[in-house]
Order: sequence, then structure tokens, then C-alpha cells
Amino acid sequence: MSKAVVVGLDIGTTKIACFVGIRNEHGKIEILSMGSSDSLGVSRGMVSNIEKTVNSIKTAVEETQKNVEGVLKINKVNVGIAGQHIKSLQHRGMYTRNHIEDEISQKDIDALIDDMYRLAMQPGEEIIHVLPQEYIVDDEQGIKDPIGMSGVRLEANFHIITGHVAAAKNINKCVDRAGLEVNETILEPLASAEAVLSYDEKEAGIVLVDIGGGTTDMAIFHEGIIRHTAVIPFGGNVITDDIKEGCTIMRPQAEKLKVRFGSALASESQETEIVCIPGLRGRDAKEISIRNLANIIQARMEEIIEHVYYEIRNSGYEKKLIGGIVLTGGGAQLKHITQLCEYITGMDTRIEYPTEHLGSTNTIEELKSPMYSTGIGLVLKGFEALEKNEKPHQEIIESKEETKVDKVKGHSEKTKGRFFESILAKSKNWFAEEE
Repeated sequence: MSKAVVVGLDIGTTKIACFVGIRNEHGKIEILSMGSSDSLGVSRGMVSNIEKTVNSIKTAVEETQKNVEGVLKINKVNVGIAGQHIKSLQHRGMYTRNHIEDEISQKDIDALIDDMYRLAMQPGEEIIHVLPQEYIVDDEQGIKDPIGMSGVRLEANFHIITGHVAAAKNINKCVDRAGLEVNETILEPLASAEAVLSYDEKEAGIVLVDIGGGTTDMAIFHEGIIRHTAVIPFGGNVITDDIKEGCTIMRPQAEKLKVRFGSALASESQETEIVCIPGLRGRDAKEISIRNLANIIQARMEEIIEHVYYEIRNSGYEKKLIGGIVLTGGGAQLKHITQLCEYITGMDTRIEYPTEHLGSTNTIEELKSPMYSTGIGLVLKGFEALEKNEKPHQEIIESKEETKVDKVKGHSEKTKGRFFESILAKSKNWFAEEE
């Protein structure tokens, strides 16, 4: 029995990680292989050096390829996009149907969504995602799935996510030079949410906060629908830079201090605790107070969380989020971060790991780390797109028979804006090819 395969490529500020996944008979994801490398050419979620980014991508993909050699050749990938250039807006679209006697079909939904991709944007901006929130059929509001209903006027409220064309082009250029093809470009907080949140949590109302190295990504869900997204241009790297400046030490030492002794709450650290940092070339060692270190970290974390809380209030859903706040990403591993978040926002906070949709046979221990939420989410989003879109795909393991694609049940995303059309036109197979 052959199985479809999806490859996720997380191009982050501190690391580049590649994941190869298949779906098992229980609907869970099995990660066959993963690889990662230091990200040397990305700053705050955006490519700042093409050559260094290409080399980092090649290293991560080569490491991943080793474990699937002879079974699969990695060549098409799902890529995440983030950065402070990401914006979101609400828009209502309308589509008038010609035949009232016919039921509303997926074709009508697609026509309405495709029309949203044609919205006039600011110069240099492109639509990345068009996400339907709720539909209106002949003034009847609050419809989640209008397929099968009768009506002339089909409307919908949309959450539209935009980004700079140049930023997306740079990501695609790096992937292309690494010998790969971009099959889908996905907003990183949407991918992270897919990895760590359950359906019930999205239905109850919840905030996902993914604290990465260069950016802090967030997404707000209510009644199972995406309501608000934002990318905050601060992350773990800014904290490391603060420690470097505040303690006058080298950056690698600052990063190790943060990871090993860092705390988001200064009150939880003892004043008498001291760490010695070796001096340069025979110079005296430097003594650093753990309490002072925590004060530096807390000041920056407060700023990041206040940005998050501002976005929550600005969304209008502050009082409707029963699930509270979920933290993930590498920055979520900082000690006492949940207590600080609860203190500032007054909302229940917890840390989540990307194991919600993973199968029990996964043996890669690193997958349990919150820093891999985005990468695993990219694989999950790939399978979601595979179910919803009538796209041909390639398979691994024995069979080369054509796989029949069931009728689309969700909302397909056939148009990806002018820039993404050229990419999708080339993507006739799905993510990976057999050798």
C-alpha cells in the first residue's frame, strides 16, 4: 500500500528544520525523518543573506535525506513565512449565483475565495492566505458550511493575511537554489496552531503564542475559526542580545546563560546565586548574578507579552477566550514564563508541545520540544491541503498507481495571488518524488 508524503521546511531565525511525514491508518502523523541546522542568514523571520540561508537549508535537508535514502527523494516542500511585514485584515466578499434552483457547491465557494485574491493591495504586498470565517446566504448569517443550501447571493467574512512580495520571493529563491521547489507557503502561526491545538480548544476560544528566535507569532481562534493573527518582531534573540549588553559578555556565552540559568521572573531567583564566565585569553573570570540575569530577561519578556496582550485586546475577543493562552516555540522553554504571562494578562497560560497529532510510534525524541511546533505544523497543513484540494501527488513505498482524490469537503485555495501562481503552475506532483 502506497502512502502520500509531505515535507515541511521551517526556515527560522535560529534554526532551519526539515521534517518528512506520512499519515498512519489512525489519521495521526508519523515523522519518518528530521534534520536541522543553524540558521545563519535569517533575521527576524526574513532572509538577510541568500547564500548563508541556502547553505543552511542544504545542511538540514541532507541530514533529513539520510534516513529516507532509497525510499524518497526530497524535492518539494511546505515552507513557513513570518516577519514583521505580515499583516492581516477583515473583509466581506460577495458572489451572485446564476441559478437559484441549483444547490451551493464547492465551485461557488472557490469562486468567492478566488475573487478575494484579486483584492487591490498596497504596492509590494501580496495576499498569502484567504481564510473564510462565516458565510451569509441571502442575508441568513452565521453559516459555517453553506454547501447544499439554496440561495442567490453568497457572502462571507474573510480573514486575509498579506505579506511583502520581496520577502516571499527571497524565501522561494533560497529554496530554489537549494535544489528544492516550494509547493505551499504557509503563515507560521497557522502551522504552529495546527501542531499544538485540538479542535475543542479552537472551538472554546484560545490564543496561540509561538515565541521563536526572531519573531513572536500569534493566532486567536474562537468557535473553531481563525479570528486574528499577528507577528511581533521580537523573540528569544533579542533577549540574548540584552544579556550580552547588560552583562558585557560574548553572545555565545549570553545564549548559554539564558538557556541554562535564565528565568522570566526575577523574584524566583536568589540574590546569592552567582555564575562565573571564563575571561578572554587569560583575563579574570566575570561573576554574574542570577538575579541580575533574570531582571534583564524579565524586562524584555514583559515587553513581548504586553505586545501579545495588546493584540488580544485589539482583536475584540479578550473576554471570549475560555482556553486562555498557549505558549510554544523555543522561547516557551524559559523558566517561569507561564507565571509572568498570567500576571500580565490575567489569562490562564500553559505550555504546549507538538505531540497533539503525532502517532505513538514516533521515536525521534526531539519532536517533543516546543521549538519544532512550526515544522511539524507545516507537515500537518500539507496533509490538510492534500485532503481539500484536488492536487495530484506522488507517493512513497511500493505502488505507483494513481490515487483517486475524493470530492473536496472543505474550502480549497486554488489561487495564491499573482506571485504564487507561477509556483503552483509548476507543482504538478505532491511534495516528494520516488528515486
